[in-house]
Amino acid sequence: SSYVGIIGIGRIERGTVKTNMAVTVVDRHGAKRQGRVLQVLGFHGLERREVSEAHAGDIVAITGVEKLGISDTLCDPSAVEALPPLTVDEPTISMFFRVNDSPFCGRDGKFLTSRQIRDRLIRETLHNVALRVEDTEDGDSFKVSGRGELHLSILIETMRREGYELAVSRPEVIIKEIDGELMEPYEHLVADLDEAYQGGVIERLGERKAELRNLEPDGKGRVRLEYIIPARGLIGFQTEFRTITAGTGLLFHVFDHYGPRLPGGIAQRQNGVMISNGTGVAPAYSLFNLQDRGKMMINANDEVYEGQLVGIHAKDNDLTVNPLKAKQLTNVRAAGKDDALNLVPPVRMSLEQALEFIDDDELV
Repeated sequence: SSYVGIIGIGRIERGTVKTNMAVTVVDRHGAKRQGRVLQVLGFHGLERREVSEAHAGDIVAITGVEKLGISDTLCDPSAVEALPPLTVDEPTISMFFRVNDSPFCGRDGKFLTSRQIRDRLIRETLHNVALRVEDTEDGDSFKVSGRGELHLSILIETMRREGYELAVSRPEVIIKEIDGELMEPYEHLVADLDEAYQGGVIERLGERKAELRNLEPDGKGRVRLEYIIPARGLIGFQTEFRTITAGTGLLFHVFDHYGPRLPGGIAQRQNGVMISNGTGVAPAYSLFNLQDRGKMMINANDEVYEGQLVGIHAKDNDLTVNPLKAKQLTNVRAAGKDDALNLVPPVRMSLEQALEFIDDDELV
């Protein structure tokens, strides 16, 4: 909080905490320092309410203790005993956050510069313990690592709502070199779904190089699948899984181990894209003629720029198109020549879907 500083939230294991109480803070490495509790805030529903004291078992928010970190223990100065530190999984997915340098930059956000983006990312690492932020050789780009695409997409959406404008790359797994061999992260995946959908899910996971470890029906029409899968095989699978199971499936995954990197690509985009060859406004006439080539991603009269993805090509190759072509007005008329143009509604993607869709040389 900009008013009271860092707010620490935790559960009281033993004893009592009171307003204006002196405490000893023990960090996860065992270092000790003195502090004083300024406020004790209890929870009532979604509200925080200030209380004079709280007891063992209560979940409270505490202010006044500077530089408070995850897994720090607040103790009575006469009985200093640190609780076991929390363990957080290491990041397995990384993305590049960079300054938005498209022709439309500055239209939607108020925080645009690399310094503002970097300060916000560093501030996020104070309480988002699974997040890692690294500077790159390019001063306008930062490597951000997290536990998965959902973890990072929540951060991106939060920053967008706060008024930050940025461009992000496709998620990629973090590769490590162990004993001279390239290793990639593997995850333990558990899927719970109706038996009617298990064939489609098993087929898709097989394409993503997942290894089936257990299949257990519950006798009531549902089945539980357990897999070991490369983390890169999970990129884009959440949306695909929801589609296959008609929203009825449950999916859970957790980091398992680092293992040998499998050759070949996983979960690559099957279709090519249509790329704009100019900057301007896309009239309905040009989009109507492009519909036969694939699915459009823009509406009539939307502004586009050179290099922007404007559609999904029906074939597997990329296609450079002219979405700016307007109808030539002449004094020649023919019956039926000016029929109304029926445009198919464009494809609209959520942030997670867009991150899954783009290739390595594209940005959202």
